[in-house]
Amino acid sequence: MTYVVVGGGLAAAKAVETLRDEGFEGPVTLIGTEQVRPYERPPLSKGLLLGTDAPDSVFVHSPEWYPEHDVTLRSGTTVTAVDRAAKVVRTDAGDEIAYEKLLLATGSTPRPLPVPGGDRALLLRTLSDSRRISEAVTEKSRVVVIGAGWIGLEVAAAARSRGATVDVVGTTKLPLANVLGDEIAQVFADLHRANGVTLHLNTHAEAVDGTAVRLANGETLTADVAIAGIGVTPNVGLATDAGLTVDNGVLVDARLATSDPDIFAAGDIANVDHPFLKHRIRVEHWATALNTGPVAAKAMLGQDVSYDKLPYFYTDQFDLGMEYTGWVAPDAKPTVVVRGDLATREFISFWLVDGKVAAGMNVNIWDVTDQIEALIRSGKAIDPARLADPGVGLADLLS
Repeated sequence: MTYVVVGGGLAAAKAVETLRDEGFEGPVTLIGTEQVRPYERPPLSKGLLLGTDAPDSVFVHSPEWYPEHDVTLRSGTTVTAVDRAAKVVRTDAGDEIAYEKLLLATGSTPRPLPVPGGDRALLLRTLSDSRRISEAVTEKSRVVVIGAGWIGLEVAAAARSRGATVDVVGTTKLPLANVLGDEIAQVFADLHRANGVTLHLNTHAEAVDGTAVRLANGETLTADVAIAGIGVTPNVGLATDAGLTVDNGVLVDARLATSDPDIFAAGDIANVDHPFLKHRIRVEHWATALNTGPVAAKAMLGQDVSYDKLPYFYTDQFDLGMEYTGWVAPDAKPTVVVRGDLATREFISFWLVDGKVAAGMNVNIWDVTDQIEALIRSGKAIDPARLADPGVGLADLLS
């Protein structure tokens, strides 16, 4: 029984690790397009870009781990097709690899900047992308970051911390406003301005022309380096061509099984029927890759498993560290409750839907994610006044 995993990131690496940890002794093949072994992506816009992380720290396993665990690692190989009838994957090298069970963990691709000259803007997704940006950004550089989401702000913070002059272009009135709401988004706007980043909001790039980025509001920004961070597109081409059910990602059940019971999906591409949230969700964050890979592997082995982890992500920007736990439905109208001080950037913010905690974000306050998760999972209506009161323990809110 050959198990094949397609993907070169954290979800794929954790899947093959779990297969061996769970005692599977059959052949395992991991196929990745990049020329390097699987690695984690958060450092690409954080420590690796800052130069504070060692280059080898991004890899999930050592080079020796794969032969030691009898995992066939085929780096620099692209799977071009999945033949479900024959139960084989075909590669760009002309090979056919048979599978008994197959896991797709193909990740995402950054959206290119769709303006004249947009191909001049650097993108950040791969290890080589991060190295290219790191080499381009110096203390004398004028850097224009197009996109004021998480990746854009992290890149801006890293570039500014290295001494570059940094402009950020965003389409909303505040960075992250669509995700966090105006009150909390203002914290990130203030953080970047306090650290010397110039924000150009409620506008968008119209062209990248030589060493300039022209904006819709008439401004022209000098750019030695232009970097686009305007979102990603899940890599579902293999799944679509194979006839799997695809809709904003590959549709999977709580076991991460696709519409074909012998094919599973994990990471960015997995649109999961979440048993706790009672909703389909697709989340493009590190924790999703970390946690879906092992669940998919156990399901491939026939174990009775279910992916019910709450979405979680984190960011580091300048002196702000943050963790976010939970999920707010796109059509919800949440109430935001703040415990702590927004001005000093030491607080926990909660998003309440129908009086219940749907999500919580701790900023420069640590070791509270378990309590935040407990509040979410309780499904209890919480008194907003007590929730906002630092004198009331988070655990006490459930009593």
